[in-house]
Amino acid sequence: MSQRYAEITGWGTALPPAVLTNDDMSRIVETSDEWIASRTGIKERRISHVDVSELGRVAGLRAIAAAGLEPAQIDMVITATCTPENLLPATAGLIQDKIGATGAGAMDLNANCSGFVYAHVVADSMIKSGAANRVLVLGAEKFSYILDWTDRGTCVLFGDGAGAIVVEPTDEPIGLLASELGNDGSAAQHLCLPGRGTAGSVAALDPRTAGLRMNGPEIFRRAVTMMGDASSRVIAAAGWELDDVDLLVPHQANQRILDATARRLGLDSAKVFSNLHAYGNTSAATIPIALAEAVEQGRVDAGANLVFVAFGGGLSWAAGAIKWGERTEPLGSSDAALPAFDGDALELLRPNIEFFGGEISA
Repeated sequence: MSQRYAEITGWGTALPPAVLTNDDMSRIVETSDEWIASRTGIKERRISHVDVSELGRVAGLRAIAAAGLEPAQIDMVITATCTPENLLPATAGLIQDKIGATGAGAMDLNANCSGFVYAHVVADSMIKSGAANRVLVLGAEKFSYILDWTDRGTCVLFGDGAGAIVVEPTDEPIGLLASELGNDGSAAQHLCLPGRGTAGSVAALDPRTAGLRMNGPEIFRRAVTMMGDASSRVIAAAGWELDDVDLLVPHQANQRILDATARRLGLDSAKVFSNLHAYGNTSAATIPIALAEAVEQGRVDAGANLVFVAFGGGLSWAAGAIKWGERTEPLGSSDAALPAFDGDALELLRPNIEFFGGEISA
């Protein structure tokens, strides 16, 4: 019997139409376009007017169509998210219903910003073991909901969106060839969201005292180290040399982190994909969104060697070495789209901003 591999056959995104620029951010907190862009590389981000499952529905249907499949052919839906619609049921189950993946299993996976790579590894393992044949893997986040909009150190960084891939079996030695998943729970306090689970009292659920908390300098240091080193290890495990890597598709957290990771690897910056300027950090959604855009922009050739790498709360990290297949064009398209919205991103955020004690200046 030939060995089973797991090929990425479809890709899709869902990006909310409401844009929040750096100039808009200066109306919420004391900052400026120059301050944000020079420190992070971010110019704008998207704010969602719909729930996470709706973002996942659109990205998922687009990925399924690109794979030339029908939703009923999907037998597992895995959604990487740390901003689920509810603690119960899983957001993946809501997406499974919305896309019409009748009979498919569904589960959420939370490894924060590393979640998509974790979910890809799970899907790959399921296909290689024969536990599944066609898996929809999503990264979907509505980070704007959990931010403290009075905290300049975090609220300028994040945005909303979703990306998805379809993974299917193949006899060809392509797909995920090597991976690494890691976590350092002893440092979890450096990036966390306290008071939103079952720990503590009901009063701790008040988002005015429980917004995202991040130790920026510590996260920067650890992200560069772990992303660079994990990338090196999966490149070696795949049997590649650094020069064999055609494109690094990293978690889009901060342009300085991306640049420093490339330097630590010794990789030409031209081989590092970045769309951070347009979307900010969409947590588990950054890599699938970046991958879809890289394919659409012709940055992924047939047989390309790709590396996915991420770092996030937990503190988690993940990396994968992926051999792309022959196809770089979608087999089909979907008319799935987010509901129309012609309003203002700041007005969308007003209830959240005011809930955290902030205000929108004139």
